[in-house]
Amino acid sequence: MTRHLFADLAWLPESPADFRARNRALVEGGDGAGAGDEIIALATHALGDNQLIKLAETIGALAARGANLSPLTPFKLGIVGTGTLDLLIPALIASAARHGVLLECVSAEYGQIVQQALEPESRINAARCDAVLIALDYRSLPIPAGLGERAASVEASIGFIDMLREGFRAASGAVSIVQTFAPPPEQLFGSLDRRVAMSTRGLLDAINRRLLDGLEGTPDLILDIAALAETVGLAEWYSPEQWNLAKLPFSATYARLYADHVGRLLGALRGGARRCLILDLDNTVWGGVIGDDGLDGIRIAQGDATGEAFLEVQRTALMLRERGVVLAVSSKNTDEVARAAFREHPEMLLRENHIAVFQANWNDKATNIKAIAEELNLGLASMVFLDDNPVERGLVRRLLPRVAVPELPEDPALYARTLLAAGYFEAVAFSDEDRKRADFYQDNAKRLALQSKVGGVEAYLESLNMRIGFAPFDGVGRERISQLINKSNQFNLTTRRYTEAEVAAAEADAGVFTLQVRLTDVFGDNGMISVVIARPSEPAAWEIDTWLMSCRVLGRKVEQMVLRELVLNARAAGIERLVGVYRPTERNSMVQDHYAKLGFILIEEDEGGVTRWSFSTAEDVAAAPMTIQRAGLAVGEAVA
Repeated sequence: MTRHLFADLAWLPESPADFRARNRALVEGGDGAGAGDEIIALATHALGDNQLIKLAETIGALAARGANLSPLTPFKLGIVGTGTLDLLIPALIASAARHGVLLECVSAEYGQIVQQALEPESRINAARCDAVLIALDYRSLPIPAGLGERAASVEASIGFIDMLREGFRAASGAVSIVQTFAPPPEQLFGSLDRRVAMSTRGLLDAINRRLLDGLEGTPDLILDIAALAETVGLAEWYSPEQWNLAKLPFSATYARLYADHVGRLLGALRGGARRCLILDLDNTVWGGVIGDDGLDGIRIAQGDATGEAFLEVQRTALMLRERGVVLAVSSKNTDEVARAAFREHPEMLLRENHIAVFQANWNDKATNIKAIAEELNLGLASMVFLDDNPVERGLVRRLLPRVAVPELPEDPALYARTLLAAGYFEAVAFSDEDRKRADFYQDNAKRLALQSKVGGVEAYLESLNMRIGFAPFDGVGRERISQLINKSNQFNLTTRRYTEAEVAAAEADAGVFTLQVRLTDVFGDNGMISVVIARPSEPAAWEIDTWLMSCRVLGRKVEQMVLRELVLNARAAGIERLVGVYRPTERNSMVQDHYAKLGFILIEEDEGGVTRWSFSTAEDVAAAPMTIQRAGLAVGEAVA
């Protein structure tokens, strides 16, 4: 039976035959390490409604008894909105796990939207949620039935939404996730509907524009339900029968799709969006097998239906690269034969300079993908692998379960649509540094190549002509700082998460030391590569609340220079001691010896593996071979 791309989440493999048995095994004995990975593995299937309920029950049972569900990241979500939303909660919990989130939902009683927002001790405000999903549709807005009475509807609607957002923020500090408004399919004026300002569609278009503009520069987020509903079709999205019978705000057919979109947004908010697209070549990037068909025989030409389908895959990959997704190749091919298409075929859109790592050999795909991850210094959970071959897809899923592997339909014309429908690259913000990320990683590959040619680490570092920039948090860097705090998992000593509003609060607090660090070298600008927050913890001491760094710059003595800057600023503030904290997670074991390597002394370790370290600011920290630039100085001190 043909699966519907959106209603059936057809980019996911079908549910396993032993689904119930695996759930039962988790409930009976899933308290040890690996339970979180098994939940993610089960969630990463196209589950039916009853299976979503079952998995949500399993997650709830394990969470209730305190089982270790790492690498799932806890998130508490309040939910208010139109109609009956409690029925969606199991799908939200199970779908969030697909995106690496251990979700707890706090819902409001039916019709209690305003009370939940404005009463400080309402159920949702008292729960101190990480975010509140304001799941309204057009039936919740103050839009009168009569066209002549609608003049103030846009202002009234925006005022109503702002009241809810401000209420939640004032009472609990929660971020709001606000849905855009999908219009009903019924049109009063036919093709003129959009142009009539007082039509329902005209009003909702205006409200959506105001909503998007109003959230700009705030920590609150958009869930674009208008776009989602139009993608599947407004007449399919809204079910008058289900609204009348059960007050379901949209058709139950799309509950799984809705839940997945919420889950992918929460995952992105917690840094779980994917960063690298790995491409197979034969019958994925072009039609045919280049080793058999030759350069002239592969199909990627304009005017050929099959060739144009593969060109669309290439075009999509290029657009993803433009927004910062790193591209890599993993192909069973002879290297020179595979590269020839990128170098010589006139119809190719992708070229060699677009690919950060090129693995064309006869190794299995899992081995190649691990090599790509190591070369890019990215975790496997950052990878998406696109391959037309179901055998290769199955192998990678089995050996590398953290790699995302979309199912692909038989028709290559649907490959690009399927890849984008899966939402692996969901974004909650987009900055200039995001746009440059692919170049950052490609430049890093060049640095590794240089390292192999230059004798010795010190000589290599000297040859990079590095310039490091230090500045306190500011409005310009705030969005990127927040993004790094919520995305960084590996080189992150405490993995504390802060919203943009909380970053702004730290920035404004004279008692808090903040640092944003940038790095450039002969190959280009690495962008912002480290963030530090230190807070007073006791007389004459700073505790390092947050210290994270991009793995792109490992091995370049950046952490030594950051500590040096910390010490210099601490001395100037009369601080005598730095206290470093390491809080272990599933993904940050690489920095468990970070403080020891920098000369800190261990002072405490608890049963959970949390360690505390001390460093006297009277000690000098040796400089690394790079030039320093500080905020407000055109040229900083040069350090040999």
